[in-house]
Amino acid sequence: MLLLRSRKGIARQSALLGRDTSKRDLADAVAKGSLVRIRRSWLALPDADPQLVSAARAGVVLGCVTQAQRLGLWVHVDTARPHVCAPPSAGGVRIEREQTTGDLKAIVHWFAPVVARPPHVLEDGIENALVAIAQCQPFEHALAVWESALNKSLIDRQILARLRLPGLARDILAEATPFADSGLETIVPRRLRWLRLRILHQIWVHGHRVDFLIGDRLVLQIDGGHHVGPQREADNKHDAELMLRGYHVVRVGYSQVMDDWPSVQQLIMNAVAEGLHLAR
Repeated sequence: MLLLRSRKGIARQSALLGRDTSKRDLADAVAKGSLVRIRRSWLALPDADPQLVSAARAGVVLGCVTQAQRLGLWVHVDTARPHVCAPPSAGGVRIEREQTTGDLKAIVHWFAPVVARPPHVLEDGIENALVAIAQCQPFEHALAVWESALNKSLIDRQILARLRLPGLARDILAEATPFADSGLETIVPRRLRWLRLRILHQIWVHGHRVDFLIGDRLVLQIDGGHHVGPQREADNKHDAELMLRGYHVVRVGYSQVMDDWPSVQQLIMNAVAEGLHLAR
């Protein structure tokens, strides 16, 4: 049981067999309900991670944006359907379908891993997850995940550079830096770089951190779901203070940036056209 706990509640039967544990012991545990058999070769505790159990049952590994999310990386895409991976020649992959729609319950990425997957794992390595993301997600969303991984030191840029990466992954690596702490810090400057203005992110201005400072005086603040109640009042107070000190504040919502970027860009373009980004 301790070995299973150390492996997130699920492991191959072969890994559990030893001097003190026989196949008979494991079969008895399954009969008593203290273990659950997942297909033929996997055993799990009743409270094991359900995503790992589903991966073992389907004969795949958790990967792409699902694994990135499990690692605490920035992910924008809806991961209601898990992303899983399997080699192109894998046999025995069984993905269940939704009863109402007939859609597969998981999105399967069939590709040869850049780093070999051991047979006893159910989660893809970070290198393979990033390669899958490069091929699955829009470029800037994939770039944001890669930069999140670099920022959290989950991968070394030099190690990635030595791997046999496919073209899209290599293009992302060429642009990726470790300085962005969130996806917005990747996406917003990239979308505005054509303005050829200095864009600083997460800097302190008169006692408060601002999301972006464009030029000298144009502040872009992006609200998440927590900007309500006292937080909203504090933000409004800081906005007023900044404007009294000669700054211009553009405040938008996260969904506007991700789903309605043209309207956000127009606000910024208008402010720049009026010279509101310049010190006076």
